Amino acid sequence: MNPLLTDSVRPDFDAIVITDFEPAMEQVLKDNRHLVSELIAKGLDSWDELAFPLEAADDHLNKVWAVISHYNSVLNSDELREIYKRIIALLTDYNTEMGQNFELYQAYQRLADRDDFSSLSQAQQQSIKHILRGFKLSGVALPDSAKEQYSELKKKLSSLSNVFSENVLDATQAWTHHIESKDLLPGLPESALQLLESLAKEHGHESGYLLTLDVPCYLPVMTYCEDASIREKIYQAFMTRASDQGPHAGKWDNSETIQEILVARQAVAKLLSFDNYAQQSLATKMADSVDEVVEFLELLADKGSAFAKQELEDLKAFAKEESGSDEFNIWDSAFYSEKLKHKRFDISQEVLRPYFPVPIVLNGLFEIVKRLFSIEVLAKPEVSSFHPDACYYSISSNGEEIAGFYLDLYARKNKRGGAWMADCSSRRRLEDGSIQMPVAFLVCNFTPPVDGKPSLLTHNEVTTLFHEFGHGLHHMLTTVDVAGVSGISGVPWDVVELPSQFLENWCWQEESLAMMSQHYETGESLPKEMLDKMLEAKHFQSGMMMMRQIEFSLFDFLLHRDFSETENNDVLALMDYVRNKVSVIKPPEYTRFSHSFSHIFSGGYAAGYYSYKWAEVLAADAFSRFEEEGIFNTQTGLDYKEQILQKGGSLEAMDMFVNFRGRKPSVDPLLKQAGMKI
Repeated sequence: MNPLLTDSVRPDFDAIVITDFEPAMEQVLKDNRHLVSELIAKGLDSWDELAFPLEAADDHLNKVWAVISHYNSVLNSDELREIYKRIIALLTDYNTEMGQNFELYQAYQRLADRDDFSSLSQAQQQSIKHILRGFKLSGVALPDSAKEQYSELKKKLSSLSNVFSENVLDATQAWTHHIESKDLLPGLPESALQLLESLAKEHGHESGYLLTLDVPCYLPVMTYCEDASIREKIYQAFMTRASDQGPHAGKWDNSETIQEILVARQAVAKLLSFDNYAQQSLATKMADSVDEVVEFLELLADKGSAFAKQELEDLKAFAKEESGSDEFNIWDSAFYSEKLKHKRFDISQEVLRPYFPVPIVLNGLFEIVKRLFSIEVLAKPEVSSFHPDACYYSISSNGEEIAGFYLDLYARKNKRGGAWMADCSSRRRLEDGSIQMPVAFLVCNFTPPVDGKPSLLTHNEVTTLFHEFGHGLHHMLTTVDVAGVSGISGVPWDVVELPSQFLENWCWQEESLAMMSQHYETGESLPKEMLDKMLEAKHFQSGMMMMRQIEFSLFDFLLHRDFSETENNDVLALMDYVRNKVSVIKPPEYTRFSHSFSHIFSGGYAAGYYSYKWAEVLAADAFSRFEEEGIFNTQTGLDYKEQILQKGGSLEAMDMFVNFRGRKPSVDPLLKQAGMKI
C-alpha cells in the first residue's frame, strides 16, 4: 500500500519515497470525487450524512498534501520539483472544481437552512458558515463561462507562485563568494567563521571561507564584517535576487512573474465582484475594510516616524564618529547599529550567543509552556522523521498525549529559507468517537552544530523559535473537534500571528530568560549584568524596525488595492512611493526587494502582510494582562489557553479576544512595548 494513504497522523517517513507522491494524490482525489458524486446523488444534507464524511475526505487529502508540500520545502530536488508541479496542477483543478460545484453548494446551503441547524455545536455551525463563504469566494454563483475563466486563473496563479518560489531559491543558492583568508573578513565572530569555513568545504573548496545568501551567513556578514566593500557586495547580491539587476541579472528574473500574478489576482477579484484583490483578501480577515487597514498602518506610521527619524540621525552621527566620513549607505546600517548598540548597552547578539545553546533553549521553552499551559513536551527519537536533523516531540496533558510536532531547526542545502509552522494533521472527531491528534511541522534555519559544539542561537533566533512554537501551540492545543475550525484552521489571517507574537514576550522576561540560558562551556547562567543590559537594549531602534514593517505592509496592501494592468503596473514606482512616504533610509535604485518578497507572491500574505502589525497589537494587549497579573500566573495562562489557543476558528476573532481581555484591543500596549510612550 502507498505509505501516504495510511491516514496516520504521523507519516511513516522510513517508507515514503517521492515517487509515492503523485499516485497517492491521484488516488485520494479520485476517491473524494466519487464520494462527492455519491452524496449529491443521494440528496444528503445533514451534518452526519454530508458534512462529516466530506470532512473526513478533506482531512485525508490534507494529510497527503501536507507531506508533499513539506518535502518540497525542506528536501527540494529537481525530481521533486517536476512531481510537485504536476501535483499542484491536479490539486488546483480539484479545489476549483469542488469550489464551483453548485449542487454541493446547494447541499451545504440546505444544511444551513435546516430547522435543526441551531442544534449543532458552535464549531459545526461556524465550519458550515466558512464552507459557504468559501463557495462564494470560489465563484460558485458565476456563469459557466466565468467559472471556466476563474478555473484557468487559479491554475495559472498556482503555477506562477511556484515559479516565483523556485526562482528565489535558485537565485539564493546560485551566488557564492569564496575568500581564502579570514584576514579578509575582519570583525566576523568565530561562530560565523566556522560556518563559512564549513560551507567552503561542503562546496568543494580545499580551504578558505564561503559567503552565501542564506540568512545564517548573510546576517553575520552584514552585522559584523568591517570591510564595507564585502558588505556592499553581499547586500547587492541579496537585494537583487531573482531580478533584472545584480550579479545574475535577468536569470531567474521574477519581474514578469510578478506582473502576471498581479494581473491574475486582480482578474479573479473582478470576477467575484470585488473592486480589487485587497478587498477580496479582507473577506476572510478580521479587518472590516480596505480603508480601515490603510488607516491602521498610517496611524502606526504617524506614531513611529519621529522615533525612527531620530534613531537614524543618531546612527549616522555615530557612524561618522567611527569612520570619520559623512558617507552612510544602507549596507552600513546593520554594522553600525550593532556597534552603537554595543557602545550604549555593552551588549551584542554574539556576546549573548554562547548562553543560548539549542538544548538549553528548548528545555527552557518547554518549561515555560509547561508552567503557562500545564503541558509536558518530550522528545521521541524513536519516531521516524524525514531528515536526520528533525526530531519528533509529543505534547501531553494529564499524562495523555494530545499532540505532537516535528522540529527541524537547521539550515541546509535544498531547504527553503525562513521559519514557519505547517500542519501535518488536524484535530477532529473520528467516526468511532475518538479524537484525531493534531501534529505540526516546525521549521527554522539556524546555524547547525559545528565541530562538536552545539548550535548557539542569537537572542533574535531564540525569539524566532518562540514565534514558531506559538503558531504550533495554536494548532496543537485546540480542543475543537471540527477540522475546518480546529487549531489554525478558520482563523482570520490577520489574527493567525497573535499566538506566535504573544509567546515572543517570554524571551524578554527575567524569570523566563533564566530558564532558557546557560553558557555552553561553563554552565554559567546568563549574568544579571548582561541580562539587565539586554533588557535595556530591547527598545533599541524599535522605531526603525516598526517603520520597516509598515513599509512592507503598505507596499503589499496598496499594490493589491490599486494595481491596474492598464493604468498602474509599475511595481517599482509604487515601492518608491511607499518608501518616500514612510521609510527613513532609502536603498539604492538597483534594489529589487519585491522580487524575493515570497510572503506575498508565493506565500499566504498577499494583501495581508499588514497582519503582522495587526496581530502584534492583539498580542501586546493580550500580554499586558499577564504584566498586570503575573507572567506565570496560573489562572491567566489557563484563561489564555482556553479563550484563544483552544478555540481555533470556532468563534469570531473579536469575541475571543474580548472574552480573554475583557475589552476590545488597544494600540497603547504595543507602543509601550516598543518604548514609544506617547
